Amino acid sequence: MDVLIFTTSVEKAEQVNDVKPLLTAVPAISGWNFDLEDCDNILRVESSNISPRYIEAILQTAGFDCRELEY
Repeated sequence: MDVLIFTTSVEKAEQVNDVKPLLTAVPAISGWNFDLEDCDNILRVESSNISPRYIEAILQTAGFDCRELEY
C-alpha cells in the first residue's frame, strides 16, 4: 500500500465534495483525505499501484491544481 501526497488548490469543503465522486470511483484507491488546514491544502491518497500523474489528472479534470509532493 502506497501513500501519495499532493499539494492542491482545493480550499473548501464544498470543493472536496466536487472531487469526492471522482476519487471514490477509482478501485485502486483504498482511502483519501484532504487537510485543508495545511497551507498546501494537502491531499493524501492510499492506493496500490496507481500513478501520481493519474491523481493529478483527476483533479485537473475537475478544475483544480494538483502536484505530487516529494517526501
